Amino acid sequence: MTATHMHRDVRVQRSLITPEGVNLNLELASIGQRFGALVIDMAIIIGAVIILTIVALLAAANGATTHGTEIVAIIWLLGLFFLRNGYFLFFEMSGRAATWGKRAVGIRVASRDGGRLGFSAVFTRNALRELELFLPLTVLIGAPIAGQGEGWTVLLSLIWCGVFVLLPMFNRDKLRAGDLVAGTWVVKAPRQKLLRDMADDGAAHRNAFDFTVAQLDAYGVKELQVLEQVLRTPERATVRAVADRIANRIGYNRGSASDMDFLRAYYHAMRGRLETRLLMGKRRQDKFDTTH
Repeated sequence: MTATHMHRDVRVQRSLITPEGVNLNLELASIGQRFGALVIDMAIIIGAVIILTIVALLAAANGATTHGTEIVAIIWLLGLFFLRNGYFLFFEMSGRAATWGKRAVGIRVASRDGGRLGFSAVFTRNALRELELFLPLTVLIGAPIAGQGEGWTVLLSLIWCGVFVLLPMFNRDKLRAGDLVAGTWVVKAPRQKLLRDMADDGAAHRNAFDFTVAQLDAYGVKELQVLEQVLRTPERATVRAVADRIANRIGYNRGSASDMDFLRAYYHAMRGRLETRLLMGKRRQDKFDTTH
């Protein structure tokens, strides 16, 4: 690895401390990845808008009165608003914290304080997108159609849009305005498969530990993924801290068992429990999820 490559990696690496006390090294999404994700998401939204417009035109054509046509127009405008905002809100509030565009390029939204990505943060970062992108684009497209496309209007809209669009290029964390206000950032979420030897190691030690259902239900999918990352890149201090925290939370006496053996066995048992529940249509997103 060259010195240049190492320097580039350091610039995009960020340390995030989870509520479980785990230090995760995350890599920021690049400008290209974020732009590519936005292009995909906008293509999806535009496709949905086209379908909505066709349906609205057909409904308006079948309307017997002017009043009926006005109602269809209002419904279309409301549908357009909720579509462009609800799309991002719905998918970023999901367990993967990523829209279809973000999933396609392998990135996701995360809270900068290491906590749970809450509704207020997701709502704020997406509400700001109206000011950053959709409002100036609406003026750019709508003004000429309405016959009000003076040069200064177009110029101001371009400047407004350009300032916000280019903002991630001028701060070290590549944050757009919505991220700055909401306390979020966009990081890479590489697709990783469970290492075979990790599952085998957990299976080899599971008979030495006896976990109750309540102990296995103490955590959810998010914590399982964090534990997997700890097992993939084990550091003695981190492994000890995580093992102690889990044992204290679930009230388990580890005795003389090693930290790594305990974590591998718990990982394997919890993973099996979550997969079994998933087969029954029950999914616990994280330890705060009470729908179980």
